[in-house]
Amino acid sequence: MQVAYFEDGRADQFRPLSWMRPVYELVCGQSGLRERVNRYLAPSEWGGFLRPWLTEVYQAEHPSAHLNSLTWLSAEPTLLMNGRWLPELEQLKSLHPGDGLWIDGTLVALVLAPEQAAQLDLDDFAASVLRLARMQREVVARGSLVNYPWDLVHHNGSQLEQDFHTRPHGPSKVTLGSQVAVLGKDEDVYIDPAAQIDPFVVIDARSGPVWIAEGVKVQPFTRIEGPAFVGSDSQLFRAHVKSGTTIGPSCRVGGEIEESIFHGCSNKYHDGFLGHSYICPWVNLGALSTNSDLKNDYTAVSVPLWGESISSGSTKVGCFIADHSKTALCSLFNTGSAVGVMSMILPGGRLLPKHIPSFSRIWHGVIEENPEGLGPSLELAGTVMARRQREFTPAMDRLLRTVYELTAEERQRAIARRPHA
Repeated sequence: MQVAYFEDGRADQFRPLSWMRPVYELVCGQSGLRERVNRYLAPSEWGGFLRPWLTEVYQAEHPSAHLNSLTWLSAEPTLLMNGRWLPELEQLKSLHPGDGLWIDGTLVALVLAPEQAAQLDLDDFAASVLRLARMQREVVARGSLVNYPWDLVHHNGSQLEQDFHTRPHGPSKVTLGSQVAVLGKDEDVYIDPAAQIDPFVVIDARSGPVWIAEGVKVQPFTRIEGPAFVGSDSQLFRAHVKSGTTIGPSCRVGGEIEESIFHGCSNKYHDGFLGHSYICPWVNLGALSTNSDLKNDYTAVSVPLWGESISSGSTKVGCFIADHSKTALCSLFNTGSAVGVMSMILPGGRLLPKHIPSFSRIWHGVIEENPEGLGPSLELAGTVMARRQREFTPAMDRLLRTVYELTAEERQRAIARRPHA
C-alpha cells in the first residue's frame, strides 16, 4: 500500500509555522507525521497534497515524492492521512480499502481504492476526500488531532514516548565515562555510538526516555531530562533541557529549555529561557533572549498567530517563531507571542509586541517595514545556510518572495496598529 499526506482546511491555523512547509512536516515528538509514518510502514511509494506555492521547494527536498497527483493515486490502494493527525501507529497496519478514520467528526485518514481516485478534485482536494469518506466504512481513529501550534507542544512529551518505543534502534547502552550520570533505566536511554558525551553531563530518564542521535555533541554541565530527543549533529552547550523537549537536527542550543520544539537548523547558543515554544529552521536567538510561558494571573493564554488573538485554553504557552527570524541581545517575548517569517528583532529594553508579522523589523521595540527591502534578508539567508553546508536555492528564494506577498496585508495591518510616539 502506498501512503499520501494531505492538508485540510485548517492548515492556515498553524501560521506562521506553516508558511514554509506543509502541516505534515511540522514536528511533534522526534519528527513530523510524514517521516514517522514512512519509517513505520515503509510504503512502496509516497506522496503529498499541499498548497501550490510549497510544491517546488518540497519536491526538491523529496525528489521521490508524488505531489498533487491524482493519476498516481489510481496505481494501487493508498492510505490518505490528514497532516494534523498524531496516530497510534499500530492501528495503521490493520486498515483495509474503504476504511475512513475519524476523531470527533474530523476525517483523519481514508484507505482509497485505486478506482476511487477519479472521484477526487485536485482544486478542492481535502473537501473531495471528505465527501468520499462519508460514503465509506466509519472507523474510530486512535491518537490525537492538533488544531493550532500550541497543540504540537502540548502533545510533544507523549509523542516522544511513543516514538522512542516504536522507532527501531540498536543497543541502548554505550560506553560513557565514569563522570557521566545516567539516571533511570538503561532501556529508556538510547545514545548513538557516534554521539559524543563529555564529562559532567546528566541524562535523567526517570520521567521519560531520552534519545541522543548520531553526531550529537553534549558539552559538560548539560542536563537532559526525558522525555527528550536530540537530533543528529546538534550540539548542547551547558544546557538544561527539561522534559518534553525536541531538539531537531543541526541545532546549537544552550541555556534553559522547557517543553519546546526546535524544528532543526536553529541556534540558541547562549543563556536565556525558552519554554513551551516552537522554533522553526534558520532562527537565531541572540544572547539572553527569553520568553514568558505563564501569565502572572495564571489565566489561559491568547496568541495572535496572524494578528488575530486566539485563546489557547492553556495556561502554559510560550512563543512561535517562524523561519529565518533573528533576535538581538536580550529580546524579551511576552506570553503567547507569534513571530513571522524572516523578521529582524532589535528590542528596546521592554517586552516585545506579541504579534510580529513576517518580513518586518522591530526597531527599538516598534514594528516597521524593513527599510532596506527584501533583498538583504534573502542574501543573509544564503549566508546563514552556507554556514551549515546548506544551499539557498533559487526555488527557496522564490518561495520566500511568494510568502512575502502573501503576508503583505497582515504586515500592513500590524504596522497601522502600532502605537505612535
